[in-house]
Amino acid sequence: MELILLIKAVILGVVEGLTEFLPISSTGHLILVGDLLDFNDERGKAFEVIIQFGAILAVCWEFREKLLKVACSLTSNANSRRFFLNLLIASAPAMGLGFVFGKHIKAILFSPVPVATAFIVGALIIFWAERRQEKIGTTSTHIHTVDDLSYLDALKVGIAQCAALIPGTSRSGATIIGGMLFGLPRVVATEFSFFLAIPVIGGATAYELLKLWKAPVTISGDYGLAIGVGFVAAFISAFICVRWLIHYVAHHNFIPFAWYRIVFGLLVLVTSYSGLIAWSH
Repeated sequence: MELILLIKAVILGVVEGLTEFLPISSTGHLILVGDLLDFNDERGKAFEVIIQFGAILAVCWEFREKLLKVACSLTSNANSRRFFLNLLIASAPAMGLGFVFGKHIKAILFSPVPVATAFIVGALIIFWAERRQEKIGTTSTHIHTVDDLSYLDALKVGIAQCAALIPGTSRSGATIIGGMLFGLPRVVATEFSFFLAIPVIGGATAYELLKLWKAPVTISGDYGLAIGVGFVAAFISAFICVRWLIHYVAHHNFIPFAWYRIVFGLLVLVTSYSGLIAWSH
């Protein structure tokens, strides 16, 4: 197998896994890193779609007890039914808008400079949300776990998630920060974001795979093995990241991620406009 292709697969898999559930945009990072690695052609796009599923499997494994409990008690337990319906309600807005406008968004915004701009704007929103929660606390003091969320809470988070259709915004960031702005505790908003990733990213991945099947991209030999390597790398790094983030949010805020977004976004803009890196447009 070509060593360079293997290295690219590992790098992109780790980037996907580490950024999928942090408020720093996995899509944005994959666009930028894929551009740097010259792995942003049709095969590269197919690769990114497939390895996303590795990150989703990491969440399913981490929360397997909760998911199995809900699945086994869906018809007999009111909390399980509400949790399941909350996921459907929160998933609907972004999935619906993505289905209608996804092609146009990709054509206009899936390039490094718009992504870098979204990084910086997203950072400012994080600063605002954290400062707001520090001043007024959480308004929904009756919410202590994801099982306490109402259908309206789920809908609000789902509407906030629509912002993530803009690459560089971050799906996890939109749901977590959106939930906080709507009064949810940081820990609850973060955990719900993990669960919400399953139907949203899972559905998006399935849709993209269907499109690839209808207009097939050659996946064989070295490239097929690279996908497997990237998939495993995404699973392992996502699992580590989820475990770490669960403990992190219990005692810390998201301000460091906001600073990271600003530095990263400015770096891309400076290198773009100075000509140091010929980012694609």
